[in-house]
Amino acid sequence: MNTYNQNYPGDKDLRVLLKNAGLSITSARLNLCRYILFEAKHPCVEDIKNWVNNNQLKVSLATIYNTLNKLRQIKLLKDLRFPHIDTVYYENNLEYHHHFLDEDTGEIIDIEAKDFQIKSKLCNKYEVEGVDILIRGRIKN
Repeated sequence: MNTYNQNYPGDKDLRVLLKNAGLSITSARLNLCRYILFEAKHPCVEDIKNWVNNNQLKVSLATIYNTLNKLRQIKLLKDLRFPHIDTVYYENNLEYHHHFLDEDTGEIIDIEAKDFQIKSKLCNKYEVEGVDILIRGRIKN
């Protein structure tokens, strides 16, 4: 399996994780979670549903949404919402990083935080918990 997130714990550990989260563990849900958490790059619900259909899994749209919500609740996944895009994307890379949006293709690419830095002149009255940066442009050929 060629995974995006190289920290795949293996099916046994994934089963324990899902069971502890209160999710029923079926073969289809295990495959779904493996895809969402370790193989997909910034999927939206439509991407996930297409993957389910292409892999001939019997997973309803309700199960996809319930699984995404549970994975978000247990902090294995987070939403990516951009102000100019209605679609919600899901992030399985939980390391602090930024994003580059290729405006020609719609591809979202992870940018390591060390590769893009900003300085703030905010006074001490703000307690900043984080900064989410979306860099928009085009990938040069």
